[in-house]
Amino acid sequence: MPTISAERVKLWSYPDLMGLRIIYWLRQRKQIGPGREIPRSSMPQVREVLAQLAELDLDLWTEDSGPTVGVDAGGQIVVSTDPTAEGAHRQRLLRKDALDVLQPFPTETGIRGPHLISPRPKLRIVPGKLGGSPHVIHTRLESLAIGSLAASGLAKNKIYRLYPTFDREGIDEAIELEQQLERNLHPPIAA
Repeated sequence: MPTISAERVKLWSYPDLMGLRIIYWLRQRKQIGPGREIPRSSMPQVREVLAQLAELDLDLWTEDSGPTVGVDAGGQIVVSTDPTAEGAHRQRLLRKDALDVLQPFPTETGIRGPHLISPRPKLRIVPGKLGGSPHVIHTRLESLAIGSLAASGLAKNKIYRLYPTFDREGIDEAIELEQQLERNLHPPIAA
């Protein structure tokens, strides 16, 4: 159940998105080598991982950096605030049987969720900024606002004129991200 809005258009918080990725991944069978498979995690194991996730400090993220968050096949959350660290936690995170929760996330149905920190080079998601909404980097201009203008039929050059001091690449990327998210919500029906 989304923590922000459970009705009509569902609004998922940043921890909700990480939780959804973790649940999806843990509930799949995982290949960890030739002939070695890890079975799906049980729901009690999934709930345990979600409890660990609830303890994660969302103030660790800034506009320019944030921790790496992963979950291993055994159901342990691994957080590294230093991407160059070579400790056991970092090594566990990089193993093939672990999920980097923030990286782009493909599903078996072909849907691909964006990176949860930098969905595009000129866009950022910061949990404590704008409610975790994707936005043009170092601004408060949300991709949803720009994408809505484009979806309503407003031409890009007119959008650029509405935001003359903003990076045009950022505006283009915001439109692309919103189009991707819309495709994810309403994938084409196979014929």
